[in-house]
Amino acid sequence: MDARTNPAPSAADELLAQWQADEATVRARLRPEHGLARPEQLAGLTGLQQMQALLNGEFPPAPISHTLDFCLIEVAHGRAVFQGRPQRKHYNPLGTVHGGWFATLLDSALGCAVHTSLEPGRAYTTLEFKVNLVRALSDRVPLVRAIGEVTHGGRQVATAEARLVGHDGKLYAHASTTCLVFEARA
Repeated sequence: MDARTNPAPSAADELLAQWQADEATVRARLRPEHGLARPEQLAGLTGLQQMQALLNGEFPPAPISHTLDFCLIEVAHGRAVFQGRPQRKHYNPLGTVHGGWFATLLDSALGCAVHTSLEPGRAYTTLEFKVNLVRALSDRVPLVRAIGEVTHGGRQVATAEARLVGHDGKLYAHASTTCLVFEARA
């Protein structure tokens, strides 16, 4: 066969295959039930250790990840990556993915990036969250990733930025957040 009838996979095709493999690996580790980690499971762990335990299937995934079909793919200190599958069930009346779906993935990446920077006994809550939708999204895009990174991780305030990108390198949205950091309740 020649290249005209059997073209080599493009870089975007190869990246999509890698993203699909990454998701399959993560989903194979996840617990079948959705829920919340118990306080005694979280005690004494850094935010990064908590997020790693979630990623490793030691804690159940959050219910919203099932509802909106997305999952945590990667964590590191100050970084969290979520992957989502845009579907028709996420559409608005105009026939594209609802902005709330974009926002939920981005908010998850932003918040979890901040979470990974917390010391044991610390917690956070979102004070402000801003989303910029720069391109429509439909179910013709098989997967997107929300990549969140901490910009500033202080004792009382943390900020983060995130981008929602497709496997083809296209930017669909970007967001920023300001979070209040505080001592967790016992």
